Amino acid sequence: TPILLHYILLMFLSVISGKPGSAAALDNCVFLGEEEKNSLYEDGDVVVGGLFPLHYSPVSSVAAYRIVFVHGIFLCIYGVFSSRGLRWMQTMTFAIKEINQRSDLLPQIKLGFHIRDSCNDIPVSLRAALLLVNGQPESVSGDESPGKHNGSNLGCAAINRTVSSVIIGDAASGVSMALLQSLGSFHIPLVSYFASCSCLSNQKEFPTFMRTMPSDTFQVRALARLVSYFSWTWVGVIGVESDYARFAIQLFLQESVQYGVCAAYTYFYPVVLSQHALDELLDVIQMSSSKVIINFSSESEMQRILREVQRRNISGLQWIASEAWATAKSLWEKSADLLMGTLGFAIRRAAVIPGLKQHLTCLSPSHIHESAFLAEFWEETFKCRLNGSVNSHSHGVGSDLDRPLCEGTEDLSDVYSPYSDVTQLRVSYNVYKAVYLVAHALQDMSNCKVGKGPFSHGTCADPKSFKPWQVRLILGEKINFDQNGDPIAYYDLLNWQKRPDGSLHLVKVGFYDASMLTGRSLVINDSAIQWPVGKQVYLSVAFRSVCSDSCPPGSRIVRRKGEPICCYDCVPCAEGEVSNMTDSLECLRCSEDTWPNNERNLCIPKTIEYLSYHEFMGILLCVASLLGACLSISIIATFYTYKDTALVRANNMELSFLLLVFLVVCFLVGLLFIGKPSDWLCRIRYPAFGISFALCISCLLAKTAVVLMAFRATLPGSNVMKWFGAKQQRASVLLGTAVQVIICLIWLLTSPPHATSNTHYHSATIIIECVTGSEVGFWCVLGYIGILACMCFVMAFLARKLPDNFNEARFITFSMLIFFAVWVTFIPVYVSTAGKYTVAVHIFAVLASAFGLLFCIFAPKCYILMLKPEKNSKKHIMQR
Repeated sequence: TPILLHYILLMFLSVISGKPGSAAALDNCVFLGEEEKNSLYEDGDVVVGGLFPLHYSPVSSVAAYRIVFVHGIFLCIYGVFSSRGLRWMQTMTFAIKEINQRSDLLPQIKLGFHIRDSCNDIPVSLRAALLLVNGQPESVSGDESPGKHNGSNLGCAAINRTVSSVIIGDAASGVSMALLQSLGSFHIPLVSYFASCSCLSNQKEFPTFMRTMPSDTFQVRALARLVSYFSWTWVGVIGVESDYARFAIQLFLQESVQYGVCAAYTYFYPVVLSQHALDELLDVIQMSSSKVIINFSSESEMQRILREVQRRNISGLQWIASEAWATAKSLWEKSADLLMGTLGFAIRRAAVIPGLKQHLTCLSPSHIHESAFLAEFWEETFKCRLNGSVNSHSHGVGSDLDRPLCEGTEDLSDVYSPYSDVTQLRVSYNVYKAVYLVAHALQDMSNCKVGKGPFSHGTCADPKSFKPWQVRLILGEKINFDQNGDPIAYYDLLNWQKRPDGSLHLVKVGFYDASMLTGRSLVINDSAIQWPVGKQVYLSVAFRSVCSDSCPPGSRIVRRKGEPICCYDCVPCAEGEVSNMTDSLECLRCSEDTWPNNERNLCIPKTIEYLSYHEFMGILLCVASLLGACLSISIIATFYTYKDTALVRANNMELSFLLLVFLVVCFLVGLLFIGKPSDWLCRIRYPAFGISFALCISCLLAKTAVVLMAFRATLPGSNVMKWFGAKQQRASVLLGTAVQVIICLIWLLTSPPHATSNTHYHSATIIIECVTGSEVGFWCVLGYIGILACMCFVMAFLARKLPDNFNEARFITFSMLIFFAVWVTFIPVYVSTAGKYTVAVHIFAVLASAFGLLFCIFAPKCYILMLKPEKNSKKHIMQR
């Protein structure tokens, strides 16, 4: 506001560094506001300023600011006293006193300190910073009531304290940014011990800023690695409405994408957490399926959130703490069950700072009564009121005057306080390092030799009287971290565990070292972690927090339209495809000779299929073929035994023997179709099948022709039989077969059958089969057999009325009918099947037609020969 800017400009009218100048130069300088005495001050040649958040939880910072300019009073009305903040203050005083006692560091210079409470609020911090760098006029009497001096009678000539040319602070990133924007133009160096916002790494915008605290950039990387390590891909991200949280959450969302982590929600809540704001925040948390929550805030905001979580009886949340509250033990007292299992990255802990424990606990009564900070700490710790207390701090609610008086027997060793707890020296160690950083910069300034100095023309600065920009230049040279002036990050991963007595135990379960390679930067000891599940139940393994369960091998991810990438459906891999990884984005197609297993996570060799001698169907057909061949051979033997009988001689003995031999061949041809196909086997089986059946049908055709010609020869004057004798019969058989042989030769020479692996008919099977090579050749072979069979059927049909006892045309007719039935049925079945079943159908057709010929033609004759020998006579055959 214009009033605030006017206030700032008036505060800067005085001298910025060194002792106050002449009265003449300061006569027109008038101090506005109330005289503020609450501070820790010790004079020295160089006074180092300090800003620490001694109070948290603002009631209303805007209202407090307005009171200043309406009534001339600026009261810090905050509800929570931070014992941890007081420890940071005392660490700074300890470090300065330790340096003053050393003979090897600044032996000719005495360091002093001027430390003020920033109240973790920008207006309060800004006023305190201006008092540090400008000084404050002091009245002669220190007991004047507040508000009596409105600044009109106090000039800058009344400044008695040495002003600070360098400030150590502040803790909050937003506060530090506001200070830099106000003090940066005057080149006042600001060395922060806890401000981690990555936005402060911009050296062009904030050239006077340095810190001993790692940038949030590293913390965010560590957090992204952490949630990825435990496969938490669905997390809630919340933060206080501040530069610190805003930049951190923005970085986290960018960093987490590369690890496949999604934010179930991001929510910023105000610094002043009203009940309405808490209700909105808790509604978001309860409505989400994510139970892992990353919170970028300070401990004050976290306290209010935990109280509301407890009131609503919400359990089973996995809190991930930012470094701002990862070691805030004050949260444990009332929310132990809620915080059990919390994980958080804390800055590296110092093993020990020698002498600090004694410095913190050895508080003399005089110091307590003189310092408002120490008096308030004492009263808050022991819940009593010091006699003649200098603590004028108001918590905004009720009155501390009702407390009983302190007895004087109180002892810090009898109670636990974060103030005296030196087991987690993290931020305190950063404060300690910041003080030594300034001290070493001043030491370098003292060691400077004229002509070799860092300033223009090699000049040096007086370490007891220097300008702020000079010490800033030395500090800049002294810091040797990264290009942004940030120290290399190292974080301890802490797990909040409950001791048997109920107290908090911060257990280091891992670390993050930004100086190491990405794959090795995060180290976690899973077995040392305790996990929250419910109010009183804890597990030793982490629970899942995902939007969608992982897609197992054998499936792939399908993104849900309009939802984050972590929300998806799992779809099984398509036929012929596999995925062997969890959460696979796509499935891979198997090679031609492999096929997915049932789980579709592995390509396995396809089943090789062909009609084998070792399977039941192959054995059955093989037995049938051999049985047919054996029956044919036995009939040949029978006919040979009875070759001189009338029945055998009357039925054209030579053609009958030839027909039986060719039937044996037909039966054995069926064996060529069983077994693993090969090129030579394929080239033999089809011609052998065609030629053998051509021989059989040619023989039947010749027998039928002989019957017809024989009866024509009985007619007077007929000499037909001389043209159809034994030689002519043989010639007709050879001629009928020769045509089939020519067809087969042409087929073999042009496009012969061959073995192939069929991978297309059945996806999971490789069918090794014989392909015809030329469909024309195959159907020509079958067609020619059909033509011979038709001729044979017609001739047999014409001879059906000849004398029964002599005539076998009727049996040939029946055999041809069976032959036609088999092969007419064979054609559609052959075309519609594949693999070994096609081969089986082919063999069945061969065997069925061969058995039909064998039984229809030779069974009646064998019946007479074997069982009715009385009918095997010329007399019986000649009877009509």
